Amino acid sequence: MKKYTGISIFKGIASGKLKIYKRNDVNVMKCSITDTEAELKRFNDAKKVAAEQIEELYELAVQEVGDENAAIFRIHIMMLEDYSFTSAVENIITNLHYNAEYAVSTTGHSLYDMFLEMDDLYMQARSADIQDISERLLTILYGNSEAAIESDEPAIIIAEDLSPSETVRLTKGNIIAFATAKGSASSHTAILARTMKLPAIVGADMDILSNLNGKTALVDGYDGCIYIDPDERTIRQVERKDAKEKKKLQLYQKYKGKDNVTLDGKSIKIYANVGSMDEVNDAVENDAGGVGLFRSEFIYLDKTRFPTEDELFCVYKNVVDKMKSKDTMIRLLDIGAGKRMEYYGLPQEKNPALGCRGIRYLFTRPDVFKTQLKAIYRAASYGNVSVLYPMIATLVDIGRILNIDKEAREELDAQHIPYGNIRHGALIETPSAVMISDLIAREMDFVSIGTNDLAQYTMAIDRENAVMKDFFDPVHISLFRMIKMVIDNTHRYKKEAYISGEIGSYTSLTQLFLALGADGLSVTPTEILPLRQVVCTTDLSKISQDELTQLWS
Repeated sequence: MKKYTGISIFKGIASGKLKIYKRNDVNVMKCSITDTEAELKRFNDAKKVAAEQIEELYELAVQEVGDENAAIFRIHIMMLEDYSFTSAVENIITNLHYNAEYAVSTTGHSLYDMFLEMDDLYMQARSADIQDISERLLTILYGNSEAAIESDEPAIIIAEDLSPSETVRLTKGNIIAFATAKGSASSHTAILARTMKLPAIVGADMDILSNLNGKTALVDGYDGCIYIDPDERTIRQVERKDAKEKKKLQLYQKYKGKDNVTLDGKSIKIYANVGSMDEVNDAVENDAGGVGLFRSEFIYLDKTRFPTEDELFCVYKNVVDKMKSKDTMIRLLDIGAGKRMEYYGLPQEKNPALGCRGIRYLFTRPDVFKTQLKAIYRAASYGNVSVLYPMIATLVDIGRILNIDKEAREELDAQHIPYGNIRHGALIETPSAVMISDLIAREMDFVSIGTNDLAQYTMAIDRENAVMKDFFDPVHISLFRMIKMVIDNTHRYKKEAYISGEIGSYTSLTQLFLALGADGLSVTPTEILPLRQVVCTTDLSKISQDELTQLWS
């Protein structure tokens, strides 16, 4: 028996025969050409065929994963027409006089490497989309057909990697699970696998060898493992784990519709952090009390230009409609520190985490700031909407925000566009914001503590720097002292203080957050019901101060 470990994408188990999937190898030749017009026509004809193929994939995806998830392939069509991609290919053909295959391959590799080197995990994951588009064009240019992904019996695919277009085709191929040597949890492939409810593992530490074909395998989507030729003991252990997890999920279902109130009457709100429409659906499915952090970035990162006010409004209204009368807290565009696209116009910085990001970037682009605010105000006509301002550090920030907010409302009034009321919230993510949190709370309607950034700025450690992983402590006592200070300062003005960072989902800390007086926790949708179970079965009156102190000291 061999065991390989990777990143779990969907929790579940699957057992079946292995099938190795390899893309058709394309050996790209570099050839000089004289008829550049003919070569440009070959490239443009290939683009048209690629667009038609992607449209067919879109229709298939709509059937399998719904409109919102199928939109991945609309993004592929936009990337296919992206100026930076097409102009680079055309330049190699026209000015360097090389063949279309070489031009597509070279440009694709260049953009792939550029995305892969970005700090932001979401942007890194877009490299797979670039690769998907480039390989599709090369297959068309060489007159080849796509490799088949199918089996006569239930099978587990193992591959070096899978593109989104390959993943959506698995639904028609008798495939029950997959494992890849590469890939990330934030890729479009991963999003599709979760929606398709396929037990899947990416980034597994395995070699893709042909002699694995036909062997029996067991995918454990709970621990992110794939077992080759598993023994009976391993099979029984994984099956028991599966039964236990399913029983736990059934237990959590009992808490749907219940209030988040402890046995001794202490209540807390439990909201969802979401970064896509798919996660909004997950929030509804898991009975979230509302959206506590809607990350607007995905609307911007999948475009080659700034979205219009109407485009933003449509997305925000869709979220508000899905949440019905529940709260929807929308974070303004928070880019910088690795979240970069060419059209943003961000400066090159030696230390972007300490540079032009969050609210600082928006101050440099008041047009972008106001466009988003106006869209949020319009969406507020349909439900309970709040806006969150990222990376607040000074009271001057608050003053500038209020001035721009006033201008946005005046513009809506001048255009006779109806809009609703919104609540204004400050994200507390810097030590300076913690120290003046009483003054911030006085000016804002509420605050939300972004513990991820607050932890790294407090400890002066980049939380995504693998070299520093042994030094970074996301639950350091200093962080809890800051949380306590912010909550107390906010409550002094009878305002609410929420926690929206990753540690809010740690059930081992839920009782502590209740004792500290947090008014709400905003977490990944799947963590909502587990947190509610802890809240509903806790009696704070029976927990001593010493026991609470042990949780964070």
